[in-house]
Amino acid sequence: MNEISNHQQAIELLQEFGLKEYEAGCFVALSRRPQGTAKDISETSEVPRTRVYDAIRVLEAKGLVEIQHSNPKQFRAVPIDEAIETLRTEYEERAEKLRQVLDGLEPEQPAGEIDVTHEVWALSSTPGIESRVQQLIDEAEEEIIIVVGDAEILTEKLIDHLADAVDRGVNVVVGAEDAAVLEGAEPRLPEVETFVSGIEWLGHSAFPNDDTEIGRLLLVDQSSILVSSFTRDGSGERYHEQAVFGRGFDNGLVAVVRRLVASGFLSTAEATVE
Repeated sequence: MNEISNHQQAIELLQEFGLKEYEAGCFVALSRRPQGTAKDISETSEVPRTRVYDAIRVLEAKGLVEIQHSNPKQFRAVPIDEAIETLRTEYEERAEKLRQVLDGLEPEQPAGEIDVTHEVWALSSTPGIESRVQQLIDEAEEEIIIVVGDAEILTEKLIDHLADAVDRGVNVVVGAEDAAVLEGAEPRLPEVETFVSGIEWLGHSAFPNDDTEIGRLLLVDQSSILVSSFTRDGSGERYHEQAVFGRGFDNGLVAVVRRLVASGFLSTAEATVE
């Protein structure tokens, strides 16, 4: 059962990298054997034999498959590490090309002036939230205050961005409800002030039937904020993370969070400066 699951998952992941279903199926089939004929591939992958040749041609052009011109022809997948590197390079090249194309688009001229000094936006995916958090940290000039509600949120990548901010001379403060959440970050961020908030509602709501937890609260230069929340599934894993993001010193949402941080978190925190 697990083998079937891994087989299907490999096909789906390859499709996310741009391969079509038959191409992904043929590559996975070849990855499970030293080499094989079109008949072998068809039997393993359930790709129609007449479509195997088309799929193999595409895979060969992408540098993922090698062909031995014997009778019958033999095919083999390149080593897994080589295939992954090839796919990664193609993916990164596409991403860079997309960035260049999007940057080159002519901007639409709005009908009237748009005031973006009080913007508030919603984000609804963990990758998007993580990307926005990293962007805000990279833009910081004076101060970053971040409170995390779960140890998994304090990733190596996030710690790296915070360390870079410290190197730029930005004052960084990291807090959590539980001291254990900070244990992995403190050795990597020796110059950062850390604190335990002691505010229980970060992780648990006082309202019945409310299983929402605060994931991260970020305040940058007292004028940009991001607050995320999530729930847990039956196994305790985080899922369905959502966030609101706002800018502007006079923005009502930013002002509330700024005052909450100043009078709530830091005044009640058990601060420890490394």
